[in-house]
Parts: sequence; C-alpha cells; structure tokens
Amino acid sequence: MSKFSIHALALAIAVATTGCLSLAPKLPEQQAAIPAQWPLPPTTQSFVGAQPLTSDPAAASAATDSSVAVADIGWRDFFADQNLENLIGRALDNNRDLRVAVLNVEKARAQYRIQRADRVPALGATAQLDRSGGDNVPVTDQYRAGAAITSFELDLFGRVRSLSQSALQRYFAEEEARRSAQLSLIAEVANAYLTLAADRELLSVSEATLKNQQAAYDLTEKRRELGAVSGLELSQARTQVEQARADSARYAGQVAQDINALNLLVGETVDPALLPQKLTDGVTGLAGLPSGLPSEVLLRRPDVLQAEHTLRAQNANIGAARAAFFPSINLTGFLGSASNELSGLFDSNTRAWTVNPVINLPIFQGGKLRANLASAKADQQIALAQYEKAIQSGFRDVADALALTKTLAEQRQAQEALVEAASRADQLSTARYKAGRDSYLNQLDAQRTLYGAQQGLVTTRLSEQANRVTLYKVLGGGWNERSQ
Repeated sequence: MSKFSIHALALAIAVATTGCLSLAPKLPEQQAAIPAQWPLPPTTQSFVGAQPLTSDPAAASAATDSSVAVADIGWRDFFADQNLENLIGRALDNNRDLRVAVLNVEKARAQYRIQRADRVPALGATAQLDRSGGDNVPVTDQYRAGAAITSFELDLFGRVRSLSQSALQRYFAEEEARRSAQLSLIAEVANAYLTLAADRELLSVSEATLKNQQAAYDLTEKRRELGAVSGLELSQARTQVEQARADSARYAGQVAQDINALNLLVGETVDPALLPQKLTDGVTGLAGLPSGLPSEVLLRRPDVLQAEHTLRAQNANIGAARAAFFPSINLTGFLGSASNELSGLFDSNTRAWTVNPVINLPIFQGGKLRANLASAKADQQIALAQYEKAIQSGFRDVADALALTKTLAEQRQAQEALVEAASRADQLSTARYKAGRDSYLNQLDAQRTLYGAQQGLVTTRLSEQANRVTLYKVLGGGWNERSQ
C-alpha cells in the first residue's frame, strides 16, 4: 500500500470513528406521584360503559370496546355526525393555528438536519493558485485542484453528537406539539358545533315560548277589556312575553357568535347546510373506561410526549456542555493534484494531500464552561418538573371528566323528569285557570317552571356531550394518524 493510500485511510478512519462517546447523563426518572388507579365515582362504569349514542355500528364498537386504548380510536370513529366530521376535516386542512404548528415542525426538522450535518465532513471541490516570492526570491506558482474538507470537528467526546441528539428531540417535541394542537382543534370544533346546536335549540324553545306567551297575553288582554281579569294579571302576563322576547334576542346573538367561532376554527365560511339545527344525542360516541393503569394511558398523550422529548433534549445539552471541558480537534484536509505548471496539473505523479489538525484546549474561560454546564443542568431539572406536571395535569383532566360522567347522566335524567312534570303541571294549571278554579299567578308560575326546565335540559345535555368530547381528548384520542 502506498504512503498516499495509508494517509487517506487514516483520515477516513478518524472521520468514521467520531461521535462514539457521549457524556450525557442517564435520563432521570419521573416521580409524578399519581394514584395507581383512576378515581372513579360509584357506578361510573355503568354510565361510561353504556351503549354509545351513535347509529354507526363501527363507531359503536370502537367506542365501547374497553380493550381499545382511546388514543387508538380515530376521531372519525368517535364522532357519528357526518356534518361534524366534514367540518373537522376542513378545519384540519385550513385552520391557521394548526398550520403554524405544522410549520414549526418543518422548521424543527430543518434545524435538526442542519445540526446533523455537523457530524459529517463537508466536502467541496477546490482550485487554488499559490504564488510566492520576495526581493531576492524568484516568484513561484503552485496550482492545486481536488477535494477539500473544510473545518470539521473530530467528535471524540460527543459534543456534536449531543447537540445533534438535542435537535432531534426538539424536532420530536414539535411533532407532538402539532399532534396536541390537532387534538385540541378537533375538540374545539366539536364543542363549537355542539354549542351552536344547543343555542339554536334554546332559541327555538324561547321562540315557541314567546309565541305561546303572546297568545296568552292577547287572550288576557281581551279578558281585561271585558273586566274578567285585573290590570295586575295583565301586567304579569306582559312580563312573561317580554322575558321570552329578551331571551330570543339573546340566543339569536349567541347563535351568530357561534357561527363566527366555527368559521374561525374551520378557516373558511361554513356552508349553512352543514350547521346543526338542534342538539341531538347522536353526535358523539361514548368511549369506555381507559384500559390500563393511569401512567400507561397518560404517557400516550401528545402533550406528555412533548414534555418527555423536551426533557431528553435538555439531557443531551448536558452532554454537550460536559464535552466542552475537553480538548477539541478541528480538521481540514485536501486530496487532489498539485503542480508548478497549470498545464501539468493533472499529469501523473502530481497527487497531493494535506491534513491540518488543530487542537483547542480550554485553559481559562472565566468560568464560562462551568456556568454553561450549570445552566444545562438547571434546564434539565426544569424540563423534568414540567414533564411530571404534564402527567399530573393529565391525570387531573381525566379524573375530572370521569367524575362528571356519572353526575351529568344523573342530572340529565333528573332534568328530563323535571320537564315532564313541569309540562304536566302547566297543562293542569292552564285548565284550572280557564275553569276559574285557580289564579293567574299560579299559571304564570307553572309557565316559568316549564320554561326554565326546558332550558336546563338543553344546557345539561350540552354539558354531557361536551364532557364526552373532553374525556376523549384528555385520554389522547383523535390525534392518531390513522384517524385522518
């Protein structure tokens, strides 16, 4: 083997073996201190595991199968309303906040590729003329052409590798942030859709009440003209009419605001044909209880995964800060041809190579290196605390949603019974008043009770369905790519 080949081989081995060492510490274990079991209220299972409120058999199967992790249930399987699915799909395509999250991922990917490029030498073609001379020295020329390695650090202590690993973990964190933003957007669109449906139903209830109250007021006014009722009773009837009129105007404004909110989330003007007219029970599926222990379920949430990758990135930064205490070797090299004559540059026996290693040994940095290491360690502890908090916050989110599952179901059942009883009482009170066996004040009270019960039922049904969406979100459902 020629001397030229030996040196070239030595250079290649030196480049290939860089980055074999890492001074990053072992990843610290999280101590989130969450309970080993979900805090389920009594009989919650009977409500959470009930039959899903959806007509789609596939969605019903996915929603009730407790062996399927919620994170694996796609949003198209969870939401049974076709119009809502359409709006969610458009929002995922057009929403500006989600677009920013996607662009942040692209930016993080580019930054990682930039950082990773430092782990391999940069090769470039070079052509060079060196001319030298002096007062008593004749002018000489040397022509060189070939491949050159610009300043490249031999990563003997893993500094470059640690920085590359940190950039990679930040890229992963941005990807989880995008998934978290997607999950939040899905929930926001669903809740905005449900809110619009509820407000439109409340508007319908108030308009129907206004129509009935106006008819009752007109009848009372005629009876007042005949002297059958007092002016007090007429004024009392008037208050019911104006209350219903005020509610109608208020709900009409809320409906307009709900539509504006949907337009913003979807990123375009929504086709009125896709908007709900009333709140129905078939909008969302009813997911079963989360399978597995809390830690197993929560660690699949995008926000928790984002915090974990951030922790790993900060841990890698410690390795880079430690490696800065050790000597670094920067390498430049040339491999090609050299000749004193341009015409003979590529002739035989003109092969040339140069290797220029430069060793940098930190001696006095004014405490800068130690401060950088201390800062990196502090960042790691901050990231660890944020990771643990993300797990704790996720546990609370799920616990709150599970706690409301039973109570909202019971509240809805009570409201349904209240509406039924109030409707019957209103019918009897009206009949007794018309027969002259009861005062108009009792009839007004019965009408108020029925109107309030109807409003309360719509509000409770909205809260129950919104809680299903929340439970689906906090368990990490909806972001899985298979749900697209």
